Amino acid sequence: MKRILIYSYSFQYGDPKPVGFGGVYRHALPWLGEGLLIAGGKKWARSRRLLTPAFHFDILKPYIGVYRECASLLEENVQKFAKEERSFEVFSQVCLCTLDIILRCAFSYETNCQAESGEVHPYVKAVNEIAELWFYRNRTPWLYPDLVYYNTEDGKRFLKNCKYVHDVATGVMRKRREDLETLDLTSKRYLDFLDILLTAKDENGVGLSDEEIRNEVDTFLFEGHDTTASAISWILYSLAQHPTHQIECQKEIDQAISESEDGEIGWEDLGKLSFLTQCIKEGMRLHCPVPFIARVNPSPISMEGYTIPAGTNLVANIWCLHHNPAVWGQDHMEYKPDRFSKENLVKLDSFAFLPFSAGPRNCIGQHFALNEEKIVLAKLLHRFSFSLDKDHKVEHNAVAVMRALEGIRLYAKER
Repeated sequence: MKRILIYSYSFQYGDPKPVGFGGVYRHALPWLGEGLLIAGGKKWARSRRLLTPAFHFDILKPYIGVYRECASLLEENVQKFAKEERSFEVFSQVCLCTLDIILRCAFSYETNCQAESGEVHPYVKAVNEIAELWFYRNRTPWLYPDLVYYNTEDGKRFLKNCKYVHDVATGVMRKRREDLETLDLTSKRYLDFLDILLTAKDENGVGLSDEEIRNEVDTFLFEGHDTTASAISWILYSLAQHPTHQIECQKEIDQAISESEDGEIGWEDLGKLSFLTQCIKEGMRLHCPVPFIARVNPSPISMEGYTIPAGTNLVANIWCLHHNPAVWGQDHMEYKPDRFSKENLVKLDSFAFLPFSAGPRNCIGQHFALNEEKIVLAKLLHRFSFSLDKDHKVEHNAVAVMRALEGIRLYAKER
């Protein structure tokens, strides 16, 4: 229970992220700048206020169409493996789908990254390389000094990719600013995040600068595809392990689709997927897409006779919290969706389940992510049944995002 107390304290006051020397978020500053993920203090608070309208239900609702379009492309790719009756690596396929979704929703940027040709769009390649280089530097203390790192081949490649990603974002922003002079936003099929960012104004009538907008777009892109891909992939894995749960999800999805007007899961149908929602939450508990997060406490923390000095780098281990026997029982390593039934939810401590963090610095896009997960999983489970590749061993690899050491391989069979 001690871990829950720590979460309750440090998240209550929105502690900043560690960006000093050796801080894991410092190494991402050339890429993400002081966007919501990294910024602290008044800068973070202002950005949070300006960005919150971008995640209002009225803005999120039209994204359902984007989710469905991108999930349909994923279906086509999975169908290829189903026809050939061979297993496929799940994360790599799902990750392209979630990246496709966030690129379209962030700034209506279509890359054709799910094309069957296997060619990787340069923007997609750059983002993946940046993330990999960042994670590697965090694990390599002798690369922490900038003077050392930026004179290595990896450091030069990191900066080159950052420049390319920034140039793309800047070009899209410049074009959108020009369009906004003549474009009636109400005529658009949906407003993307960039539309919201470009028109947002604070209480003094001041909007975000181009650099601030670029930082937020790049932050949305990073946080909005890898974590969601991890969640979807591990949930599919757990459902493949538990066919009875998978069948129950499919029955629920089939029923919702049969009652819809267009034969698709729509915004109004999301509330009907109660058991799928339980499976999603249990998957995020068991496999924990973000295993840990870091904060710096601005004031001392006193707990059980000990004092943690102000300015300490704190790591909140969400994996340990989600597997604490005192909270989840001795069967915490088992996949049991009923943990999140209505009856059990009311008994759950509000800080026991934190896939999206908690408090003021909780994930601003959690509703966006949950809706996306529901739609993608619903379309896949309506079309296919999934089973394990028993010749492939799946092991957790807890880095910045929960991955599998050698990937997750499943078989898909058309229903």
